[in-house]
Amino acid sequence: MKKKITGLLLTSFLMTGVLAGCGGAKQTGASSDSQPASSASAGSTIKVGENLELSGAVASYGQSIAEGVDLAIDEINGKGGVDGKKFEVVKVDNKSDAAEATSAALKLTSQNKVNAIIGSATSGNTIAQIQVATDNKTVVISPSGTNPKITVGADGKVNEYMFRTCFIDPFQGTVAANFAAKKLNVKKAAVFADSSSDYAKGLASAFKDQFKKNGGQIVDEEAYVAKDTDFRATLTRIKAANPEFIFLPGYYEEVGLIVKQARELGITVPIMGGDGWDSPKLVQLAGKDALNNTYITNHYSSGDKDPKIQKFVSDFKAKYGGKTPDGFNALGYDSVYFLADAIKRAGGLDPVKVKDALAQTKDLSLVSGTFSLDKNHDPIKSATVLKYENGEQKFETKVNP
Repeated sequence: MKKKITGLLLTSFLMTGVLAGCGGAKQTGASSDSQPASSASAGSTIKVGENLELSGAVASYGQSIAEGVDLAIDEINGKGGVDGKKFEVVKVDNKSDAAEATSAALKLTSQNKVNAIIGSATSGNTIAQIQVATDNKTVVISPSGTNPKITVGADGKVNEYMFRTCFIDPFQGTVAANFAAKKLNVKKAAVFADSSSDYAKGLASAFKDQFKKNGGQIVDEEAYVAKDTDFRATLTRIKAANPEFIFLPGYYEEVGLIVKQARELGITVPIMGGDGWDSPKLVQLAGKDALNNTYITNHYSSGDKDPKIQKFVSDFKAKYGGKTPDGFNALGYDSVYFLADAIKRAGGLDPVKVKDALAQTKDLSLVSGTFSLDKNHDPIKSATVLKYENGEQKFETKVNP
């Protein structure tokens, strides 16, 4: 998106006064996006915008991130904030839409004058904020946007104000390929990916490259499009190719139906995907039995015995009525601590200094792992492989970069 387009969008936005809806109940330290915003330079607060998918096709991701963010802010504000400054949150619902994500970023930077933005959950909705973040010198931290294009442009240059808390697609796809070949001893695999999603295409590409390097064979490659509901014809072709394993990168809405229909057609081989599967709604869509013998790569496991993880799980359950936190909960939580650590090291809220402090992050210990940022603003961190058993995620193994 060019600056000229951004300017036109901003002019239109200000003239029409369009406001994205605020999602979720008001939490500690949170303000409604319809309330007057205090100046970002006032110095008494750290104003953070949440540009999240609180409704729409992938609302489960944004809602989970928001819960994690709220828990972290409660903790930090309860201890006095960062150098005496407490977090204040402005939540905007991007409705799982890239154009809405751009409008939300414009509102948060130009009207609410936030110091930083957390979100979006998906890669496409995060990429939609790049020009706004650059023009306004506002750092954006995507908890779960895994596409490399978020942090590095087509020209190979790093997007200065764009960061993420998660690992990237090539690493995730490579982990899945190695797990299939070395842990499950698979030699023949089929790939069934969402052709409308950069996320799914990125994972599929990395998986295929690494699986072939491991001596494996891709016996069939198929595609679907988001919002499809009947996958039986394609699954029949996949079954005829006789794969020992199916790699299925995509988001939970379609994945749940695909897994359900695959099992109904008698496909019993292991099926594996990425973190896009991670939603409680997946079990509702696929059914507990259908999900047996399926795996995902993810950012953490609530079953990991690490004391830091178990404390987070306990605190999350206490706040949210016994609910077990998923990967998006953990990444939302970690994103706040990632930002807080940088603000503390920056010695204030100067956007250039905060941006530089984020880029210099080294050996930061968080719930989803200890990481340092590389030259592209991408965390170097471990991935977790989870297995579904009777509808529940079970910790399988942890893979280091």
